[in-house]
Formats: sequence, structure tokens, C-alpha cells
Amino acid sequence: MNYIPNILFAIALFIGIGYFAKNVKKLIRNIQLGHDVDVSDNTSQRWKNMAMIAMGQSKMVKRPIAGFLHIIVYVGFIIINIEVLEIIIDGLVGTHRIFSGIGPLYGVLIGAFEVLALLVFISVIIFWIRRNVVKIKRFWANEMTSWPKSDANYILYIEMVLMLLFLVMNATDLQFQNMNNGNVISQFITPLFSGLSESTIHSVERTAWWLHILGILGFLNYLYFSKHLHILLAFPNTYYGKVKPKGELDNLEAVTNEVKMMMDPNVDPFAAQPETTEVPAKFGASDVQDLNWVQLLNAYTCTECGRCTSECPANQTGKKLSPRKIMMDTRDRLEEVGRNIDTNNGVFKEDGKQLLDDYITREELWACTTCNACVEACPVSIDPLSIIMDMRRYLVMEQSAAPMELNTMMTNVENNGAPWPYNQMDRLNWKNE
Repeated sequence: MNYIPNILFAIALFIGIGYFAKNVKKLIRNIQLGHDVDVSDNTSQRWKNMAMIAMGQSKMVKRPIAGFLHIIVYVGFIIINIEVLEIIIDGLVGTHRIFSGIGPLYGVLIGAFEVLALLVFISVIIFWIRRNVVKIKRFWANEMTSWPKSDANYILYIEMVLMLLFLVMNATDLQFQNMNNGNVISQFITPLFSGLSESTIHSVERTAWWLHILGILGFLNYLYFSKHLHILLAFPNTYYGKVKPKGELDNLEAVTNEVKMMMDPNVDPFAAQPETTEVPAKFGASDVQDLNWVQLLNAYTCTECGRCTSECPANQTGKKLSPRKIMMDTRDRLEEVGRNIDTNNGVFKEDGKQLLDDYITREELWACTTCNACVEACPVSIDPLSIIMDMRRYLVMEQSAAPMELNTMMTNVENNGAPWPYNQMDRLNWKNE
């Protein structure tokens, strides 16, 4: 028996999974650069969110056409890849369609896989047309530069090729076709190869088989470099997503205690608390290391679908703010920091750059109305607003760099107890403002 194909398959599998594991380790390292945050609350609601949003695609279908097509691709791609298990066993052991021994059920499974493969192929073509022919506006915004546009198309091409290879593999498998059990789509492709010899058809089948599994391993490792990393991260991201009311903003505990003390110096602000809170080294965030790890997970999970930006009222009125760009910039900066750490033996070497100004401008930050439209629109529970607010907090509390209008308002609140420039004794004047 010739074991060379099995050895080659084992090597390919080892390299593919090994490289993927290496990138996953790097991904986790980068996410953990963010500071810790407690997300242990509301576990039942978090599980429900993951089931409904990540698995159930509940927010995707708010846009019915894209949502329906996405469900086909999502369900089809996951279910079809169940047959990868059979391919792996066949490749390692040297068997051929080892699961075919289960009888009629095998035909039902493969038949379902073939139907889904065809539906996925058609859906991906429609996605490609929407993106490249119809040119839906949100796919062609300023932040969608050459790589994001190319990345989206590369994924569509890969998915089309993988589905086509699966069907060709089945169509040229004469043993499978002779079973006449499950070949609901491939039987119509088989006649295309009728003029070829049996040995040539077998070679086509083996080639399609190898390209299919190698393509899946390649796709798996491509995910790290692609926006389609959300295929894996959507599940933890929806679990750790915000469960508090969307209008509730997080407060810095140290600032809250300081305000309590200012309001009533006779009351110890720490008396009712089991632990005192240390003043943070920096208020707010100017770089990715200042964000928390959930925000960094958000950045890696971004699908670049643009739903957030298309719903943003600031963006709709022509301002530079794009919530999608906020997430893409955060991810790009995080990747840059990760490469810096890799280059410098696991230690970050100051590079003279930061997320603020070098990636995200102050104009973008102050254009935000904090309406939460972006958070509501995101199909995988990403929260761009939290990053915007942390960076604003840094500008105000560390640099005193708020816009003039905001500085005037805060000065009035400090001096007059209200946003307007009237003495507290002249409260009746406020009603005219």
C-alpha cells in the first residue's frame, strides 16, 4: 500500500493547524494588551445574546436581503464543512468516504451538503454583484481602501472556489455516483466529464479533493489577516458585549469618588466600599494599550460591513466620523503594536505613534453625538462609542483639549451649576435659554 499520500496529507494538516494555532496565540496576546475589565455579570443574558446574535443571526436579518443571503452562506459553510471530518479521516488513514457505511443517512447528509453548496455559490455571486456592480455606498466609503475592498472580494472568490471544488469532487467520484445516494446536484455535473477516461476522471476527483482540503486549511489561516476573523470571534464578542442599557456610560470610579468628596467633604467616599480605588495612571485612552481587552476584541471582530457608519447621523451629515473607521483604525494600530512586540523580543518599544492623532483624528471624535446608533446597528455587538468616549475622556482630563464650546459649558457648570453663563442667584434667566 502506498502511504506517501497519507504522509503528505498529515504534513499539510500539521502545518495548516500549527500555523493557525500560532496566529491564534498572537491574537490572544494582542487582545490581552488591553487592561482588564469585569464582564462576569449577567451570564444568562450573555449566553442568550451569543445564541441569538452570533448563532441565530438575529441582527443580520434587520436588513432582509443581506441577512437572508448571509444566513445561507453561514449555515451552508458550517454544515458543509462537517464533511471535512470525513476528508481528514480518509486522508490520514487512506480510506475512501469512510462514513458511507452508515447507509441511506449518508446520502441524506451529502445531498443536503450539495444543495447548500449550490445555494452558497449563488449567494456569494449575489454578494459579489452587490459589492462590485451595484456598488452599494457603504462598501465604497473613504476608509474602504485597496486592501479592505480586495479582502472582501478574495473571500468571495475563495468561497466560490471551495463550493465548486466540493461539487466537482463529488461529480467525478465514480464510486459515489454509482451509489446514486446523495448526488442530488453533482449528478448534473458528471456528464461534463463523460468524454474522459476513467483514470483521467479519477485524477480530476483526486485533484479536486486535495485542492478542497488545502483550500480549507488556507482559508482557515487567511482568517487572521482578514475581516472574516469575525467568523470565529463573533461568538465571544457577542457574549462579552455590553449588557447594560445602551445609554448608560461607564464612569471612572476614581473620578466618581473625587466628585463625591467635592460635593460633601464631611463624608468619606470610601466608607461604604470594601476596597479603595487607585487613581489610574492615565485618564481615558490615547493608544490601544489604554483600552480594555473587550474593546480590542471588538476591533478584531469588526466585519467592516458598514452598517454602523450608514446609521451614523454625524456621517450622514457629511462629518468625518465613521464608526467603522474607528474600529478598523484600532485594529490596525493594535496589529502595528503586535508587530513591534514581535520584532523586539516580546517587549513593546516606543515608536512615537499612538491611536490618537496618528490614526483617529480629534475631529472624528468630537463629531460623535453619542446616540448609540452604531452600537444598535452592529450585527455582532461591537461598541465603537466606548472607544470614542475613552479617547474623548483622555482629551478632556489629560490634555484639557475639549472644543471651546464644551470648555465654556463645563466652566459654567463649575461656576454656576448650569451650562449657561448666569449666576446661581439668577436662575429665572435660565428659562429663556
